[in-house]
Order: sequence, then structure tokens, then C-alpha cells
Amino acid sequence: MTDSTPFMGHDAILDLIAGMADVLRRHLDARGLADPAIIGIHTGGAWVADALNHRLGLDQPTGLLDISFYRDDFTQIGVNPQVRPSKIDFDIDGRNIVLVDDVLQTGRTIRAAMNEIFDFGRPQSITLVTLIERSGRELPIQPDVIGLSPPLTDGDHIKLDGPDPLRLEIFHGPRAGR
Repeated sequence: MTDSTPFMGHDAILDLIAGMADVLRRHLDARGLADPAIIGIHTGGAWVADALNHRLGLDQPTGLLDISFYRDDFTQIGVNPQVRPSKIDFDIDGRNIVLVDDVLQTGRTIRAAMNEIFDFGRPQSITLVTLIERSGRELPIQPDVIGLSPPLTDGDHIKLDGPDPLRLEIFHGPRAGR
């Protein structure tokens, strides 16, 4: 049996994203990464990416990745892909990309997203931003900007729902939130 607990509501998430935008701006400036383009991973990462794009005042539209064809763990997580088209309306080659996901755990989603990005072109750099970071990494992937690292147990899963209103819920129990 799985039960859920509300963790964070819309206004708190928007405040968190505002703080992330400030940290991201400083990160990009410190590394000299001009003219970034933001790409969000479907679905929650895209919602966070849109909010960051707006907060940073970028002229470039937010790109959207659906990494369903690029995942390597369908059999383990029981996913039947409902593939949606990725939408990147800008040239990737030589660009400083900000890749945004909602929850980073194993790193497999990010690996899949980077594989797809490279199918579009060769970026100059990729900066990883995640709303929630949690333990359980299976691949050596680290975010550059993190919104929050909540203390979760091994049986807990956290999920961003939205887009309006945005809300985070923690699911408890076996295969929670999947």
C-alpha cells in the first residue's frame, strides 16, 4: 500500500525556483557562460525550466525533451512509454545549455537527456539544474544548481505535480509514486 504526504505547495515552490534562478545566474556569470538556452525534461523539468526561463528574462524559448526512447531502465521501473515529441527550436551547436529536471535520483534520466541533446547537436556546455536532489545515484551525475535536498528514506519517492498549481508530494511504501 502506498500513501502520500503533501510536502510543498505552489507558492513555496515558486519561491524555491526564484532562489534557484539567482544561484543559476551567479553560476553562469562565474563560469562566463553567456547566452544560455534552457531545456526542460518532460514533464516536471519542463515546468521548472519555463519558470527559470521567465525568472532569468531570457529571450530564447524553453526547449522540451521527452527522453522516453532514450531510457535504459524500462523493465526495472515498469514504464510503458507514451512518447511525446521533443521540441528544441534553437541550434544546440556551440550553445551553453541549461538542462532542467524536477527530481534527480539515479542519474539515468539525465544520462538519457544528454544522449538526446547530442542527437540535436554538440553544445559548448551543459549546466544541470534540479528542483529536488535525493540519494540513490547509480551514475556519476551531479547537479550544478539544486533547489532542495530533502531527507527521504529508501522507500520514499517525491513527485512534482502541476503545472498549475505546482505541488510536491512524498509517496511512502514499495514502488511509491511510480
